[in-house]
Amino acid sequence: MTRSLMVNGALVAVLGAASMFAQADQAGGNGCGWGNMVFEGHNGLAPHLLATTTNGTSGNATFGLTSGTNGCNKDAKLGYGGKSMFAMNGMLDNIAEDMASGKGEALDAYAVLLGVEAQDREHFANVTHQHFAEIFTQGKESGEQVYQNTLAVMERDAVLARYARQPA
Repeated sequence: MTRSLMVNGALVAVLGAASMFAQADQAGGNGCGWGNMVFEGHNGLAPHLLATTTNGTSGNATFGLTSGTNGCNKDAKLGYGGKSMFAMNGMLDNIAEDMASGKGEALDAYAVLLGVEAQDREHFANVTHQHFAEIFTQGKESGEQVYQNTLAVMERDAVLARYARQPA
């Protein structure tokens, strides 16, 4: 399997898993939807996946949010309590290595994740390479710190500024 396929597969898996768990536990408040009602009090991967699947396939959490039923509360604060997507699967190390060299598949995947269009990815690689020390300031940054530092660098660049203002 090529490194590119592995990197892209890892990004899709991490984002998909984060999305599923965020929906099961956070959207509409903890306990929103029939899936959470049926699996109330259970923990572990299987009950979470089943609760998420139940809520997603039946649409009951969406109905609950709009109608104020099914244990859903649209006024509940959304949150994320998981690990950074970059810290998982060693992505942060791969991004750092590629950024330090100015090219690479992990850096390309990071650009895609940030919404950088194909025609601007080489420029993104050059700019992040030039500002590597601003993005990785201590060598022990969290994924969130690297992300925020990257956005700060992008905001100062005429070509990349438009991507820094959009959600990733």
